[in-house]
Formats: sequence, C-alpha cells, structure tokens
Amino acid sequence: MVFASIFAGLFPSFLMVVLGRFVRGRLSANAWQGLDKLNFEVLFPALLFTAAASRPIDPAKVLTIGPAVWLILLVGLIAGYGARRFGPESFLDFAGSWQCAWRFNTAMGFVAVATLTKADAAIMAVVAGLAVPMANVFAVSALGRGGRLGFSGTVRRVALNPFLLASLSGVLVGLSGIVVPALFLAPLQLLAQAAIPVALISVGATMNWAALARLNLFSTFITATKLILLPLVTWGAALALGMEGATPAVLTVFAALPTASAAHVLAGGFGANRELSATLVAQSTLLAAVTLPLWIVLIELSF
Repeated sequence: MVFASIFAGLFPSFLMVVLGRFVRGRLSANAWQGLDKLNFEVLFPALLFTAAASRPIDPAKVLTIGPAVWLILLVGLIAGYGARRFGPESFLDFAGSWQCAWRFNTAMGFVAVATLTKADAAIMAVVAGLAVPMANVFAVSALGRGGRLGFSGTVRRVALNPFLLASLSGVLVGLSGIVVPALFLAPLQLLAQAAIPVALISVGATMNWAALARLNLFSTFITATKLILLPLVTWGAALALGMEGATPAVLTVFAALPTASAAHVLAGGFGANRELSATLVAQSTLLAAVTLPLWIVLIELSF
C-alpha cells in the first residue's frame, strides 16, 4: 500500500521524462540547451528562493542540516574516487564523471519529498541551499585541477552560481523572519511552478535512453555510489543517532537522488568528455526510477 502511493506520486514525474523523449524532435538541440539555461538561470532559482523564503526557518535546523549535507557530499567524493582505477586515463575526463557520484537532481528532490508523509519542501530548500555551494566547490575544483582554471576562476564559478545565490538568499530570508510582500513573491512563485515540469521534460529530451546498455565497471561504481551507498550511509547514520521526523527523511531522500541532469554541461564547459558524463547522467536517472521509490518506502517505514 505504501509502495503504491509512493509510486503514484512519482509516476507523473517519470511520465514527464518519457514525454520529453517523444517531443525532443519538436525542438532543435540549441532550443533544448536554451531551455536548460532558462531553468538554470531563472526558473529553478525562483523555486529554490520561494521554497526557503516563504516560511520562517529555525536556525537550529540549519545547524543540524548543514554538517549532515556536507558529510553526505564528502562521502560521495571520497567513495567515488575509488572508481579512478576503472575510469579514463585523463584526470579531466575522470573529473567530469566523478562529479556524478555526489551531485544531485534538485527537481527530482522536490518531487520525491512531496511523496513523503512528513513532506517538507522548506527543509529540502535548506538542504539544496547548503548543498549547492559545496557540491559546486567539489566539482569545479576537480575539473579545474584537470583543466586550466585557476583559484580565482574556481571561486568566481562557484560564487556566481544562480542556484547558490537563490538558495542562500532564500535561506537568509527564512532565517531572518522577513515576510516577502506578495506583490514580489507572486511572480517568483509563477516562475517556480514551471521549473520542475520544464526540467523533467528537458531531461527526457536530452537523455541517451540506450545508456543502460553501456553500463561497465566504471559507470556501475559511480552510479552505485550515488544511488545505493550514499542513501544507505545516511539512513544508517540517522537510525544510529535516533533521529526522527522530517529532517532525516528529507536527508535520506536527498542522498538517494540521481545525479544532476546538467553534470555533462559543466564537464563539457571545462573540456572534459561530455559524452561520458552524459551517459552517467542517463544511467543514474533511469536506474533511479527503480531505486528511489524503494528508498522512499524504507524511509516511510523508518522515520
């Protein structure tokens, strides 16, 4: 019964991804890239900001969530490096794929949290707000080491990330208790409503649906780190610490998310093998259609 309700909650989102597969021929590759840019620069920042700023945030939650989120990302970073021996010789190409072990699909995060009994989009917004900067520091630093981006370039890339700016701004507003006037919040909420559908359709349109046939030891290692190891460690640690309520549930969902759909875009921007990282993105997304509902069932039964 629990699985059926969770599947019903996630199924429309997966249908949106499938829809993207069938409509991708309606737009050119440049048009899909433009939609991704619109989502990255405008729609998702609006979602992150409104989710965090629309209600007060307890500072104690930030102090709890921050270290937990950063540890999850660090586990992904360290464990994912274990795939180095199976990956490409070029460190730059490896770094482009390595990021898939810890980066996360924010759109799927909000969809998955909505299926929880103890759903709390505000906690997911805080999680994203604290995870985005660290995930980007890890990814850009690794790619910068493999490429030619210096320290100042790395700092600039991270500091100007729209997800970072929007999510941190929303968290700060939520912490301050300031009520954003409806006149300004309403347009942002309209933009936010479009973020998840556009992101899911775009993923389906740009994803390589034959990627599962290309699973090898390297991609299996990276994908298993993201979809199995990270949520397992998070779930186990939460139980060991006796955590209850929405926070451990959201943290475990966060750990179980497929990798960021735009990971291959960042890899390509640094000159890494874009096709290799795009294949990993597709594999992670497709396999998460099975693993994510199972993790949500376990979360529902645990917390």
